[in-house]
Amino acid sequence: MAKQAIRDTVPEMVIRKALSAAGLRYRVDYPLPGLPRRRADIVFTRQHLAVFVDGCFWHKCPEHATFPKTNAEWWRQKLQRNWDRDRETDIILTTNGWEVIRVWEHEDIGYAITGILEALARSKDQESSG
Repeated sequence: MAKQAIRDTVPEMVIRKALSAAGLRYRVDYPLPGLPRRRADIVFTRQHLAVFVDGCFWHKCPEHATFPKTNAEWWRQKLQRNWDRDRETDIILTTNGWEVIRVWEHEDIGYAITGILEALARSKDQESSG
């Protein structure tokens, strides 16, 4: 498990490449304000948009979650803590005016990129009207 990629996973790199090709600037592996030891995979700081590309195993995907049989209870608790921390992060960020997008590693990348672009457009609309 120690050899699992923490950042620069294949789905994350595909999304980043598409966003760069669209001429967008973003931060990678960005520390979240007011949340020590928590980072977002892709962040648009001015627009307050945080994008997380979540792995099915580590973040308890409702479709593909699996649980190791060895040391099963420890793993169940560990993965539940990850899930709880993700929900807490989402709540804290949205309470502080951020938009949060979570993309599962198995999701269609085109769909994910469309969602990110739509969120950026909403942010731009709010910026120009406010």
